[in-house]
Amino acid sequence: MSRIAAKFDSLKQAQRKALVPFVTAGDPDPSITVKLMHTLVEAGASMLELGVPFSDPMADGPVIQRASERALEHNVSMTDVFGMVKAFRETNTDTPIILMGYLNPVEVMGYVEFAAAAAAAGVDGAIIVDMPPQEAGDLVKAMQANQIDPIFLMSPTSTDERIKLITSAASGFVYYVSLKGVTGAATLDVKAVEHKLEQIRKHTDLPIGVGFGISDADKALQMSKISDAVIVGSALVKQIEANSEDHEAILTAARELIGGMRQAMDV
Repeated sequence: MSRIAAKFDSLKQAQRKALVPFVTAGDPDPSITVKLMHTLVEAGASMLELGVPFSDPMADGPVIQRASERALEHNVSMTDVFGMVKAFRETNTDTPIILMGYLNPVEVMGYVEFAAAAAAAGVDGAIIVDMPPQEAGDLVKAMQANQIDPIFLMSPTSTDERIKLITSAASGFVYYVSLKGVTGAATLDVKAVEHKLEQIRKHTDLPIGVGFGISDADKALQMSKISDAVIVGSALVKQIEANSEDHEAILTAARELIGGMRQAMDV
């Protein structure tokens, strides 16, 4: 059983839902990333989504775009991201880590090489945002050969046909993007999300994580009632940006935001 599957299983037994914060590796500089990952786990994160900095993060809004820019100012590469995961794994072998990134750096490295290096570092899953499932066969094969779960995105416009295609290629969980648009956009419609999750569940037994638009403890609680995992990105990255010159302030803000969400979800 993969770390992701094992985590969902243990959470289900405890009648809890997963809380999955997103941060960009190397933001605001590489020296804080591993410490921040540990802080998020201590605050209540069930899994971690670690963004791979990219020059053209088309699915992301301005907040996470700027996070990539800050990391790229320090020349943070895919190899550096693997190094951060490996360093985290020196003292934490239980928390699943999911990489989130774009296809270009993976293409440059090569599918087999990427999957092998990710597995060696301790990565459990990967979301390659701009790799559609109908074209992902070779990448999925390489990832599965290295026990890495390929995780795909679904959106409010995903049809039944599309849902079937995605769930046939995915493992670990599926990621439902709750809003039309980029990260950090618009207002969350809980009823609309609930209706879409019901549609998705007709096609898969995989856990469903919901991201985009979850900015505070109340929204995290609402999403936890209808999904299996709550994914938090822009709200956390905003705190990192606001305190980018003060590492201790970043850690404190992250602890308070994720801790507050965890507490609300566990009531």
